[in-house]
Amino acid sequence: MIKPDVSISIVTYCADMSMLSLTLNKLKQAVDYISGVETNTLLTLIDHSPSQDSSVQSDCIVRYFGGDSELIIDPLNPGFGAGHNRALLTTTKYHLILNPDLEVAPDALQKALEFMEQHPECGLLTPAATWGDGEVQRLCKRYPTVLDLLLRGFAPAFIKKMFKKRLDNYEMADQLNNQDVLWDPPIVSGCFMLFRSDVLHQLGGFDPRFFLYFEDFDISLRAGKISRIAYVPQVKVVHHGGHASRKGWRHIWMFSRSMVTFFNIHGWRWW
Repeated sequence: MIKPDVSISIVTYCADMSMLSLTLNKLKQAVDYISGVETNTLLTLIDHSPSQDSSVQSDCIVRYFGGDSELIIDPLNPGFGAGHNRALLTTTKYHLILNPDLEVAPDALQKALEFMEQHPECGLLTPAATWGDGEVQRLCKRYPTVLDLLLRGFAPAFIKKMFKKRLDNYEMADQLNNQDVLWDPPIVSGCFMLFRSDVLHQLGGFDPRFFLYFEDFDISLRAGKISRIAYVPQVKVVHHGGHASRKGWRHIWMFSRSMVTFFNIHGWRWW
């Protein structure tokens, strides 16, 4: 049993409190699972809600997670990545980026930290994920084309079915399974990113040019240039989020703007 030495950050905006409470409770269980010795685990929750009425209350964090936590409220909302960057001043060995709509398995942190300890070349770890209904959710991606992103994000189901082979290739379905570690996927999801802190500091955290969406694509590509990325299926989570197209026109606009920023930085591929 290794000593946990990890900081955790969660960024919220008008959070669904029942979902956030579940996330915090599951996270606490995962922290307790590795608490055979004195822990060094700090949770920072950054709330970008526009008003006090929609903000997370500190007693909610204490009730569902515990005392080793900090709440930062910033209604000016500089963006998802910029919010997480505020929690990067800690000196822990590892830092976990976590979504407020994600359940970690009780042994997820232990298995993730053990893998990182055993593989010092790994700078970023991503888990195996399912949706709430148990369907597999692939968090690893190949470098996207514009067509891939439009199909995956906005196409109706019958169109996606027509392009299933293409989308499966984009989501690395040919290489992912529930048993084998996959090294060096180009892009991994931001819903759960366990970084070696020195790698994250060397990267300077997330690029603040991405207000929402694609900040995880960008930091994955940058992380892969200075360390190795690993998909570790023994680390399991349930992710309830995603689906930008179902969140209204504002999210579609933010997705599109960030997509343009991403391709302007890393290079355009159309189809």
